[in-house]
Amino acid sequence: MVRFFSQDTSFDINNKLPVKKWIKNIISAYNCRQGEISVIFCSDSYMLDINRRYLNHDYYTDIITFDYCEGAVVSGDLFISVDTVKANAEFYAVPFTDELYRVIIHGVLHLLKEDDITDDQKMHMRRAEDDALRVLKELLN
Repeated sequence: MVRFFSQDTSFDINNKLPVKKWIKNIISAYNCRQGEISVIFCSDSYMLDINRRYLNHDYYTDIITFDYCEGAVVSGDLFISVDTVKANAEFYAVPFTDELYRVIIHGVLHLLKEDDITDDQKMHMRRAEDDALRVLKELLN
């Protein structure tokens, strides 16, 4: 089950049901099963606190993924800074919702063991994000 929460922000996502279905479809495409996934929208300050407290990082980021997967059951927490997503959308000149969906699926892909450390991994991650976003567009139309 995918659940959406807000911490330190009033943000609420639109299209919840299609987004939930989309996440489940992407997980199924990796031959895995969806477990409990929480998507927590938060502010930059809330995200910075998480980054400092749990990862010893002292910087802002758009997403932090906590992986609770067991075998083929995909579970985890996706903390998403709405402030940073907005700033990134402006920087890349893309609609906010497009950037938000990219960040959500980026976190899900991490739960599916996709990584983005090396240049090759980053290219593969970007292709996987783009493929997943095409699936979402079909669900929304």
